Amino acid sequence: MTGSGEDAHRTPGRLAALLIDASTEAIGAGGGHAGGVYLRSSTPGMLRLAVLAGLPGPLFRPWWRLHADRPFPVADAYRLGVQVVLPNATETMRRYPQFAAGLPFQFGSLYVPVVGTSTTFGVLTVLRPTAADATEVLAERERVARVAEVLARRLEDLRDTDPVAWDGEPMCVRPPTAHASAGRLGRFAWDPATGVVTADAHLHALLGVAPTEFGGTVEALARAVAPDDTQHVLAALRETAASTPSLPLYVRAADGGLRLMEFWTPETSSTASGARPVRGFVLDPGPGSAADAAADLLPEGVFCLDRLGLVTYANPRAAQLLRRPRDVLLGHPLWDGVPWLAQPDFEDHLRSALLSPEPVHLHVRRPPDVDDAYEGDWLALSVYPGPDVLTCTVQPTSRMPDSADTFEAAKTGTSSLAPLYRPIVLAIALTEAVTARQVSAVVMKELLPVFGGRRLAIYLLQDRHLYLAWESGFPPGFLAPFDGVGLDTHLPGVETLTTGKPLFFDSMQQLTDAYPGIPLDATEGARAFLPLIASGRPVGSCILGFDRPRTFTGEERSVLTALTGLIAHAMDKARRYESEAALARGLQQALLPRRLTDHPLVETAGRYLPGTQGMEVGGDWYDVVEAGDGLALVIGDVQGHGVQAAATMGQLRSAVRAFALGDRPPDEVMSGTNHLLIDLDPGQFASCCYIRLDPVTGLARVARAGHPPPLLRNPDGSTRVLDLPGGVVLGVDPGARYPVTELRIEPGAVLALYTDGLVERPGIDIDDGISALRVALARAGAPTARLAGVADWLTAAARHAADRPDDIALLLATRRRQR
Repeated sequence: MTGSGEDAHRTPGRLAALLIDASTEAIGAGGGHAGGVYLRSSTPGMLRLAVLAGLPGPLFRPWWRLHADRPFPVADAYRLGVQVVLPNATETMRRYPQFAAGLPFQFGSLYVPVVGTSTTFGVLTVLRPTAADATEVLAERERVARVAEVLARRLEDLRDTDPVAWDGEPMCVRPPTAHASAGRLGRFAWDPATGVVTADAHLHALLGVAPTEFGGTVEALARAVAPDDTQHVLAALRETAASTPSLPLYVRAADGGLRLMEFWTPETSSTASGARPVRGFVLDPGPGSAADAAADLLPEGVFCLDRLGLVTYANPRAAQLLRRPRDVLLGHPLWDGVPWLAQPDFEDHLRSALLSPEPVHLHVRRPPDVDDAYEGDWLALSVYPGPDVLTCTVQPTSRMPDSADTFEAAKTGTSSLAPLYRPIVLAIALTEAVTARQVSAVVMKELLPVFGGRRLAIYLLQDRHLYLAWESGFPPGFLAPFDGVGLDTHLPGVETLTTGKPLFFDSMQQLTDAYPGIPLDATEGARAFLPLIASGRPVGSCILGFDRPRTFTGEERSVLTALTGLIAHAMDKARRYESEAALARGLQQALLPRRLTDHPLVETAGRYLPGTQGMEVGGDWYDVVEAGDGLALVIGDVQGHGVQAAATMGQLRSAVRAFALGDRPPDEVMSGTNHLLIDLDPGQFASCCYIRLDPVTGLARVARAGHPPPLLRNPDGSTRVLDLPGGVVLGVDPGARYPVTELRIEPGAVLALYTDGLVERPGIDIDDGISALRVALARAGAPTARLAGVADWLTAAARHAADRPDDIALLLATRRRQR
């Protein structure tokens, strides 16, 4: 490997090491049990979780990627450059209901931006025990802020030679242990330059090898620690020496017991070969410990997980009930050892145990087995959180109650399944709803059936009156007299909003006693009147109706009250949507070109597809402009969606047109537009690709600002990605430079410019999306095919997709053959 290749390999390791160190230090400084670092990515506006410390990655996959404009605490800390302190679950629900709905557990959190001299790199996060209010965590917040400052300085130094961004999956690491281990622990050091391994007396005793008998090599160490796992140990040590962080490693000793190994590189200079000295320890919890021996004899199943989800202990009964051999369980992630436990309800409960101190209890159903010698299909699982280990018990139980049993339980006032409702389902569905009717339909489908409700009415506040926005299940015309009532009317739907307190009536008799003379429908069931309040602003009220009397438990009341905060925010968003949608659509029509500039030697075709979420309009644009005796082909993408993104897009489009009409060089066009955007909105950024094409000679001069690379289909049908050098996105660095690349466009060749909405999909790497578009361009008919048909071909799949999270712009150009 060449020297430059080694440098390229070491740099990701340096970045990873900095982030891991900062994460674990922040957890200690913030008094937390888990945390991590979100870092900006190469995709504008996208944050990625780079390090997750103290939590298993697969359980938190929905939070691996996050747009900077989403209403989440990490996004606010990054976008606004402010610290966000959420001392408890109540404050989290009040300020960030969507985030709280996804993780509705008792924990507090800190979010501190990592801010450099000219940019924000990312956000340090710490998850910690709850506190009464933010004043109780002032000291912890200041300590985490100091960690963020040090990390920012180190990232600044790293950025001098390499970009600081994260585009991969998060690294899952173990935080510092809360308590000293009761097992035996020995330490060692390895110098790759000399190949010498030195071990302390504790490690020699643990391995049962006298210092005079120890070979002193890394191979000897691996054989002594884990004779059957030596290759895994050697690979992990070499990765660590190359500055590629290694995850904690569970290996088996000669007697079959489990050992834990961890490695790290100290902050010292590397050796001449580039490898760095490695330090590590070996922990042997003791296979014959009295505790394990006692647990082995228990009649109920017991198993233990560390904070990364690895099974560290399982007694024989647990292995029998989980239907997995102990050697398959030990040292493996639980979801690998017991794949059928990958059930949404169990994952929610396990997340709860990892984030909050309270034990959780649930029932799970085992899959059928051909030779089923085990009693019952259902298992009762309990998870008891600890600072470093989660202890789980499992035992057979009778079947879970069916829907009829649940209804009877609700009727008689006993505990129902309603508190087990997964709020994340409602949160996700409400995020996708953009009109008042869509929000109401989501509540009717996702919320009401869980609590056994049959009726729903939603009223929205306008000019101090409540107007009926949705009704379902009530007799025809029954709610008409309540439509448009003023806020001074003595009705429960009004008073729940004016007081901000939910009202629960177990029966119609209770409702009549509280509001004499109130009109009633034919049923005798219970009613719940819930205020819809979003960030302190009254939005309306929600009425849930039940066919029979029932008792609302304290847990059900809490869940319903919390979920109405989500509904209120969704309704508030929907109300703003109705008023802004017309403006956004008008901007969209006005700012995109009605027709492209024509030239006898160049054919062009453009397509724009709005996203199907929010305002359905974003900041993507394309244009073709006369530039002296040539043409300027332009495509760009402003961060975000809605009116602001569209307005910024219009300003940038006008600026680029002005520069192009003056026939300014491409690098000057990019630099001038960059300065304009910084002056207009320092918090906004955009990507852009500008090509100045000479129609006669085919000479194209290209400048890019953080935009996906163009594609070129040659006249012979071969297609390639034009991986041209470029500068950073517009609006970030006033001193940014934008190199210009020259290439020749042959007659009949097709040049394709596009925005990332056409090639990026959740869970799919953008490079794979670009490759798929290149293949589609190659198959888009003969070189003589008209560009309009090619453009339709390339956008067909996106045009018919029901879900487009981002808008899409496409611009094609080809030189006509001269006659």
